[in-house]
Amino acid sequence: MGFATLEQYTDWMKGLLTLLPDGKYEVRSFAVDGERKNVCAYGVFTGTHTGEGGPTAATGRRLMGSDYVYVMEFDGDKIKHMTKIWNAGWAMKELGWA
Repeated sequence: MGFATLEQYTDWMKGLLTLLPDGKYEVRSFAVDGERKNVCAYGVFTGTHTGEGGPTAATGRRLMGSDYVYVMEFDGDKIKHMTKIWNAGWAMKELGWA
């Protein structure tokens, strides 16, 4: 899953919430590194596949807690680059998509 822009990624995430209508995240850690001009956010995402669409019919399976980390590099007040560290394969398996 590669995205050329942050807007494409956020649109994908909105679509994911159609599939997992109870989807939510909890931010567990947030750090700013002024010297390197980056911000790190660690969170946990949960949700149940009950919505229409997606790679399969609704499975009813719940993603119990998928850890992820965003590292956002800044140029002034704009995000220059963002990296998401996430085990997508594990999450998709838990949802019954793989």
